[in-house]
Amino acid sequence: MKLYTKIASALVLSLALVGCSSTQSEPQTEDTTDETTQIPELDSLIQFQDSYPDDMQVAIMNTDQGEIDFVLFADQAPKAVENFVTHAKEGYYNGVTFHRVIDDFMIQTGDPTGTGSGGESIWGEPFEDEFSYELYNFRGAVSMANSGEDTNGSQFFIVQADTMDQELNGWPTLAEEKYHEVGGTPWLDQVHTVFGQVISGMDVVDAIADLEDTDITAVINTIEITTYKEYKETH
Repeated sequence: MKLYTKIASALVLSLALVGCSSTQSEPQTEDTTDETTQIPELDSLIQFQDSYPDDMQVAIMNTDQGEIDFVLFADQAPKAVENFVTHAKEGYYNGVTFHRVIDDFMIQTGDPTGTGSGGESIWGEPFEDEFSYELYNFRGAVSMANSGEDTNGSQFFIVQADTMDQELNGWPTLAEEKYHEVGGTPWLDQVHTVFGQVISGMDVVDAIADLEDTDITAVINTIEITTYKEYKETH
């Protein structure tokens, strides 16, 4: 099975998902790159499970629009998860706005300056991408924003797109089927590191996305990190 690392699409907006650069790249409207990578088929999708390991970390994000909860994939994206969890526990994201909201695409946050050009990693410098063929930018995926290769800082986004109609050449069969079932942004795969998946609160994600053409800016109040076992006991 071959996965095209970049696909031709008028919907490609990934380069506008700026992480920690003050210079935004222009949204890419077409790509004729034909580079391919050999990948195996999938037996299952770890982002969509009836239950998760008891010790798996869960983020409980309280916003002024409601609660959004997501599991974190530390095995597949260890640095992205460590960065996010450390920032969350230290209150780095408290009071931070969703500074970039595009309905039918994604909601972006994680920049303390609220400008889209601020924020940094816990190491004080950008860290490398962590791409996994087990994780995809399905609806509800939590992914790192960036301004190019290996420029991850503190900003992240949640995929909100609920449809995906284009044909996918080379994606694993299960991934392609899930994209058509739940929606998502496959053109961001292998471009933005996926490190989480929403398990509750997509209605809140949609509500925040609906604020795109209003004067209201959604805000993160707090983010609590717990285990899936503890989460199940309280939710």
